[in-house]
Amino acid sequence: MGENEASLPNTSLQGKKMAYQKVNADQRAPGHSQYLDNDDLQATALDLEWDMEKELEEPGFDQFQLDSAENQNLENSETADLNLDSIQPSTSPKGRFQRLQEETDYATRYTRSAPKSNHGNFCRLLKVLCTAIILFIFGILIGYYAHKNCPPNVPSSETLDHQLYQEILKTIQAEDIKKTFRNLVQLYRSEDDAEISTAIKTQWTSLGLEDVQFVNYSVLLNLPGPFPSSVTLSRSGQCFHPNGQPCSEDARTQSSQDLLYSYAAYSAKGTLKATVIDVSYGNIDDLKRIKNTRNVTNQIALLKLGKLPLLYKLSLLEKAGFGGVLLYVDPCDLPSTANLNYDTFMVSLNPGGDPSTPGYPSVVGSLRQNRSNLTSLLVQPVSAALVAKLISSSKDGTKHGACTPLGLTHNEEIIVNMQVRTVTEFKTVTNVVGYLKGLTSPDRYIIVGSHHHTASIYSGQEWASGTAVITALIQALMFRVKRGWRPDRSIVFCSWGGTVFGNIGSYEWGEDLKKVLQRNVVAYVSLHSPVRGNSSLHSVASPSLQQLVAEKNKLNCSRRTQCPETNVSSVQIQGDADYFINHLGVPTVQFAYEDIKTLQDPSFLSEALFPKSAKKIEEMDPLFKLHETITKLSGEVILQIANEPVLPFNALDIALEVQNNLKGDQPSTHQLLALASHLRESAELFQSDEMRPANDPKERIPLRVRMLNDILQDMEKSFLVQQVPPGFYR
Repeated sequence: MGENEASLPNTSLQGKKMAYQKVNADQRAPGHSQYLDNDDLQATALDLEWDMEKELEEPGFDQFQLDSAENQNLENSETADLNLDSIQPSTSPKGRFQRLQEETDYATRYTRSAPKSNHGNFCRLLKVLCTAIILFIFGILIGYYAHKNCPPNVPSSETLDHQLYQEILKTIQAEDIKKTFRNLVQLYRSEDDAEISTAIKTQWTSLGLEDVQFVNYSVLLNLPGPFPSSVTLSRSGQCFHPNGQPCSEDARTQSSQDLLYSYAAYSAKGTLKATVIDVSYGNIDDLKRIKNTRNVTNQIALLKLGKLPLLYKLSLLEKAGFGGVLLYVDPCDLPSTANLNYDTFMVSLNPGGDPSTPGYPSVVGSLRQNRSNLTSLLVQPVSAALVAKLISSSKDGTKHGACTPLGLTHNEEIIVNMQVRTVTEFKTVTNVVGYLKGLTSPDRYIIVGSHHHTASIYSGQEWASGTAVITALIQALMFRVKRGWRPDRSIVFCSWGGTVFGNIGSYEWGEDLKKVLQRNVVAYVSLHSPVRGNSSLHSVASPSLQQLVAEKNKLNCSRRTQCPETNVSSVQIQGDADYFINHLGVPTVQFAYEDIKTLQDPSFLSEALFPKSAKKIEEMDPLFKLHETITKLSGEVILQIANEPVLPFNALDIALEVQNNLKGDQPSTHQLLALASHLRESAELFQSDEMRPANDPKERIPLRVRMLNDILQDMEKSFLVQQVPPGFYR
């Protein structure tokens, strides 16, 4: 240090050099200098480095650097060896230029132009402030109008799904259904069952439905004989056809087909002469009363259709010892608008499926049993007009505006000779099945079923209504599929054959694919005879679908119809849903228009197949608006079941149904009621702990949803009864 001090100039020059060196330290060439060994200078340099970044950001410092750069060459020879690499950031908060401003030369030569710089800063700050205010106001205006014009909440997935459903269903038009119906009616007289099936398959394929195929089964059918059946009064010798007309050649020619097809399929064949005994509706109380007063062995029962399943009543009559049955529909049980006094009808005594292969499918190699008749009774359906003639009742059946039921008096005895003529033979029954494959769960099926006309028998024109409705549904769905949409679960469309003989087509298909269907079918939507009247919309559903159907009823009840509460006390509906309800435990729903009279009490009048003509159906629904309503209602239920992440089934409604059915005074039901109460509590817990989180998209776990849906679709299987009386649902 002593040698360095000796070489330095005087104190004033030394101060100037220090000021210059402090300011331009970062511009010096690297290199070691003994000048940095000075403790005072090193400390000062450390202080300068500590605040360098802050001071460089101050306005006006750029001018200072330029001025100092001009003098750099003057002092270059003396400071070339200055090196600041060894300087570390100082922890001292001293200002960088504190010592420089103490020197007079520095103050005069390096003074900043503060006034000019402050003016520039002020203008710049004012511009920024004005821009910020304008942007702020503009942002407020944008937010206000955006909030005003946009919906307050983002649409939920449920809302979007509902909009999609409505877009699909709005393409369903009554005029299209009417056109399809009339085209189908043209095939009514065809003697070839394959012609009708081919026409349906061709139309479904043209609409874009995937993998439409025929499924054929060779089954045993019971057909009318070459001559119509007859009933002859012994006392007068008068012979009548089932419609009440005399057995003459003219009457036979005028209505030959109706007379031939007025019969009970799978009844015993032959002739029986016996006394007619009025058993009314044939319930247990009626039979007990009659057996206590009369000998009923091998006699003929005069039986009204309705109140109880026909097969159940026939089993009671057979057990009691009767030999024959004259079956009729009392006009008092029909709506006042229905004039069916002279109309004949057909019934089937087949509980379901091919009689020759009970419980197993009629495929190649199956064992065939000889079962030409399924009862020992001779059963003959007759018209109300014939019953009136048999009981000598020429009086008007209406007194003071009230209908008087038909019936024999206690002291009246009538002996008749009844003759039943039918034949049995094997024929092919064809189902038409088409698939709309699901996107995320293609192995879960919603089955939509109607039936088509079987050429071997008449079945009215209700089959054309159901087929037209299911075709309209396919058309609406495939129109959307062609635009890129698909349901989450698969939808299977089926047109069944052999329905009037005991749902043979659906039974055989179900038995053939039983294991797959038990595991994978989610629901069945029935379109069996959708328009039977025009007074009231009648909805029938399994307990687990009660809530869903009630919601659809509430939304779609029109002003001109009455909407009774959804009937879920029993899923005892006619048609091909039978196998899926009774043997697979599949939740089922059906919408249909009926007349109010048929809805007041549980009725089985639909077991009678009257030959409704196309004209009568168009009279009931001339604009086909009722058909359109049924199509849209069924379609919305199908879409919701096929697309909801969680199946729209209600476990609590099943528990409530069980509990309500067990209520009574019987002592044996008390223990069952206690179990039903526990079942209800478990169902409530299940819905709150499992279904609520699964219905919340934020809490939904795909694996748990899949498990939950499997539980929901299998719930009703747990309540199948192994053995039930004939005709009742399991």
